[in-house]
Amino acid sequence: MAPETFFVQLGHQYYGSGPWGGQDPRAGAYLPVIHALRDDLTLLHVQDYNSGPIMGLDGQYHTMGGADFHVAMTDMLLTGFPVAGDPDKVFPALRPEQVAIGMPATPQAGNGHVPPAEVEKALDCLTKGSACGPYTPHGTWPALRGLMAWSVNWDRYGGDEFAGTFDRYFG
Repeated sequence: MAPETFFVQLGHQYYGSGPWGGQDPRAGAYLPVIHALRDDLTLLHVQDYNSGPIMGLDGQYHTMGGADFHVAMTDMLLTGFPVAGDPDKVFPALRPEQVAIGMPATPQAGNGHVPPAEVEKALDCLTKGSACGPYTPHGTWPALRGLMAWSVNWDRYGGDEFAGTFDRYFG
């Protein structure tokens, strides 16, 4: 699955049409689908791009374009979170081998491009507990599945920087 942050992590703060019916009913819409398929799900790579600010588990808003956004959004999937802030309705954590981080391969591929050095910081923070920025994740996950890039065509256009960097990182 490759949903957008609006359909997954935004569910931490807002879910569906809300208690008074005035919210966008699509907020967090993928949560029940992901939950229902969690035992069969092989890969979820939420698109950490083309996104507005999203509240992390630290109660702060995180914006795309840097390592911190990837760390905060991925931590939510690997830690679990209350849906719409309700501690009685929790989206449980996914296994690290089910989760990859989705991002644009180049600045031309979409809003929220993060230079490879920043992506490496996010990966090191999530898998090794090092190079973390302001957001502190709730654990380390060496078995994190990896990355998804939009798109291989844009990466080729950009000189294969994404593939080359992360082939070395994961190789």
